[in-house]
Amino acid sequence: MRVVTFGEIMLRLAPEGHYRFFQNDRMNVSFGGSEANVAVSLANFGAESVFVSKLPAHAIGQGAVDSLRAFGVDTSHIARGGERIGIYYLEKGASQRGSVCIYDRKNSAIQQAFADEFDWDAIFEGADWFHFSGITPALGANVAEICRIACAKAKEKGLKISCDLNYRAKLWTRDEARTVMTGLLSYADICIANEEDAKDVFGIEAENTDITGGKLNKDGYVSVASQLTERFGLEKAAITLRSSISASDNDWSAMLYGKDGCVFSKTYRLHIVDRVGGGDSFAAGLIYSLLAGKSDKDAVEFAVAASALKHSIEGDFNRVSVSEVEKLAGGDASGRVQR
Repeated sequence: MRVVTFGEIMLRLAPEGHYRFFQNDRMNVSFGGSEANVAVSLANFGAESVFVSKLPAHAIGQGAVDSLRAFGVDTSHIARGGERIGIYYLEKGASQRGSVCIYDRKNSAIQQAFADEFDWDAIFEGADWFHFSGITPALGANVAEICRIACAKAKEKGLKISCDLNYRAKLWTRDEARTVMTGLLSYADICIANEEDAKDVFGIEAENTDITGGKLNKDGYVSVASQLTERFGLEKAAITLRSSISASDNDWSAMLYGKDGCVFSKTYRLHIVDRVGGGDSFAAGLIYSLLAGKSDKDAVEFAVAASALKHSIEGDFNRVSVSEVEKLAGGDASGRVQR
């Protein structure tokens, strides 16, 4: 299986542990970004994983490239140019204090990308799947147009296309997101969303649900998925379901809706080490399991288990194998020492 993802990889700066910004004079440095996170997960699952982006040709840009190559991700189609890589600062929350994410990504290399820097015929050669998120077109009209061109070419070549809505209010307004994502989602076969994305982008809301209070209504989300698939002609819609007890503890599950009906995963009680990339690890797990021919039930169980494990791992990238995910999905959630 060969999967292509397109998006931005950023430099991540985070205080140690659960320190607040500048509580001391040290920050941990790593790389991450939605589609890059998906690409790394897929490479760890043994897929041929291709990440497409634009990065500056200096040492920091090369560091981002090297971070992907370390996992076996194909970086040969990353355009080089521009002056800076996007940065995000992460202060991890704990207990009743939520996490804080601050972006410093204006005028990053990918925001200044041009459509002719990407040869999608070559990029999609031998590929089975194309994935992007709503974060990428939010970076600018030029990047949204590159996404559209990529989707059109992927559709022409018969690839499956998945989109994670991933609405980010700090990047664009709901009206801007609705206009652009309505066009892009018309190309998609599979849409992935969380409790809030469908409401924020398309005004589709689950009834009798209180996200803040931790009350999720399954019937309401079946309706949301049904409306998404009907409006955009999707094959499937997946919705991750997070019941937030605190910043440190969440209940985590998901549902997958398709022509054969709707299936729900088991629910995991998570004690969170790092939740950034949790949705991306779900997307990667879903893509991998569907390409591997798993049933909808087994696919959503695999995806949720992969994401549950990601919440226990520092950094954006999910550093787990297929066997580790399948062990958890199969019911071994004991966390016992493996000798």
